[in-house]
Amino acid sequence: MDIKFMHAEATDAEKSAVDAVLGAPDSGWDGGDHSRADDRIARLGHDARSRRDELLPALHGLQDRIGWISEGGLNYICRRLTIPPAEAYGVATFYALLSVQERPPIVVHVCDDTACRAAGVMEIIEDLESIAGASGNADGDSMWLTSPCLGQCDKGSAAFIQSAGAPNRVIAPSPATDIVSALAGEIPSTAPSLGAPQAGSAGLQLLRRVGVVDPWDLEDYRFHGGYAALRMAVHMGPAAVLREIKDAEVRGRGGAAFPAGIKWQGAASHPSRTKYIVCNADESETGTFKDRVLMEGDPYAVIEAMTIAGYAVGAEKGYLYIRGEYPVAEELLANAITKARAKGLLGSDVLGSGFAFDVEIRRGAGAYICGEETALFNSIEGYRGEPRSKPPFPTDVGLFGEPTVVNNVETLANVPLILMGGGPGFAASGTGGSNGTKLFCLAGAVEKPGVYEVPFGTTIRELLDLAGGVRGELHAILVGGAAGRFLPISRLDTPLTFEHLRDIKGTLGSGAIMVFNTEADMGAAVRRVAAFFRDESCGQCVPCRVGTVRQEEALARMEAGSDERAVLDDLAMVLRDASICGLGQLAAEAVQSAFELGVLES
Repeated sequence: MDIKFMHAEATDAEKSAVDAVLGAPDSGWDGGDHSRADDRIARLGHDARSRRDELLPALHGLQDRIGWISEGGLNYICRRLTIPPAEAYGVATFYALLSVQERPPIVVHVCDDTACRAAGVMEIIEDLESIAGASGNADGDSMWLTSPCLGQCDKGSAAFIQSAGAPNRVIAPSPATDIVSALAGEIPSTAPSLGAPQAGSAGLQLLRRVGVVDPWDLEDYRFHGGYAALRMAVHMGPAAVLREIKDAEVRGRGGAAFPAGIKWQGAASHPSRTKYIVCNADESETGTFKDRVLMEGDPYAVIEAMTIAGYAVGAEKGYLYIRGEYPVAEELLANAITKARAKGLLGSDVLGSGFAFDVEIRRGAGAYICGEETALFNSIEGYRGEPRSKPPFPTDVGLFGEPTVVNNVETLANVPLILMGGGPGFAASGTGGSNGTKLFCLAGAVEKPGVYEVPFGTTIRELLDLAGGVRGELHAILVGGAAGRFLPISRLDTPLTFEHLRDIKGTLGSGAIMVFNTEADMGAAVRRVAAFFRDESCGQCVPCRVGTVRQEEALARMEAGSDERAVLDDLAMVLRDASICGLGQLAAEAVQSAFELGVLES
């Protein structure tokens, strides 16, 4: 970082962008010498850091208005929040969607990840290169870049548009001509379709309102049963709510499959008076978009479930951490929070019960690692999104050092269902070890890509049939996203449950299922998975920081004819055994399973 940065001055426009987020400076604020920030923090203690958690929103505010994180603008943020410039710079450079280098006002991120590749997106990119030039080349007021998964995998292609002074938008599907129009400033005003082919079908649980209710309208949500569960929770009392969640034996739907009831009980029994609920909506796993469908189709349900969780464990504040590439979902959730608050369903006296609870949205900025719960805490608190060592676990020491319950969107969406139907009834559904229904994201070479809700125990073959079957001849299936494993065709009749997938060394993971036909370039697909983990490693631990790079390099050498199987096996062992968090521990799973399946040959 250039020393001149510390003395760069913000323009009036940059100050205005930051003040719009942080509020106007106090009348006594003199904007003093921020280069002495470390001394002032040491002198003032915790109070000097009390607004540190506003760093990421301030960075978003600056980039949304100006188009990048300028030296003067970042310097001004440091002064306002009393943060050492080096630390703020480290945060600003951590995220893929933030730029500390000046760039054009319009930047279009075009997905070239595994699911879209399986659907033929590389042809679109070739057309785009011939029309608009190579990725990363600025042309006047715009540029385009290739991007990791944007969570629109059912569309076959997607583009995320950052436009200075205008809301972020998504084009999906994204033919080259539409991307060129976006580069010219013709930003689409319509939102992509939901991606729920079953919408309106009888028997759905989690998706029962998706495509049926108006997601902007609180009264329509209530007409279709919304907020009945919260009223029941307040009538039952916190202890009874906890008992129902524990009796339901619902396991987390984000990948780890940890029982939600144990988390809730752990936080509830902690003696601390300050507790938090965190909804992990940073859905960045390749091929995964189920949480987006829930947030865009039934946003009030997410807020209601967070409120019930807060009531049960004694938390007064919730944070909903949403991935930065979901602008439509963010708008809908912000609307839901505002309207729920206006009707007394959030705030200082929820439903007149004396219970106080409110929700704040925090937008991520392009970092897959922030889906790991402790990295998410660091991101909210204004630090780099790097995982923490565990123990202590979040239910003891979580967000801001307080007991915290973290659940993902799909897990929370089950909460109202559990209360309305009873915990024991929920536990009796499914297969015993896998209760309730599950959302699966089908993408790639299937006739009807999208999110499907099925009972646990449905086979892979049945799920593919529900999606209209495979386009062409089936070659391979990747179950669990980039952190999952390739399964052979002989496993099509495997029931989709936590226990059955574990028995064959697989995992449900995030619920992503990517289908490849015989026309797919499997070598390129596996290399893209390796590139994903290299890009998304936070770099905190050596096994992951170095191992993911070496894995991709070995795959490139193998493509040129070298035998790299032994090297890749050694790297897999080190990644699995020595990485701090699940990103590194699972970074070699798809590659190793590709060898086992014969998709790759050493």
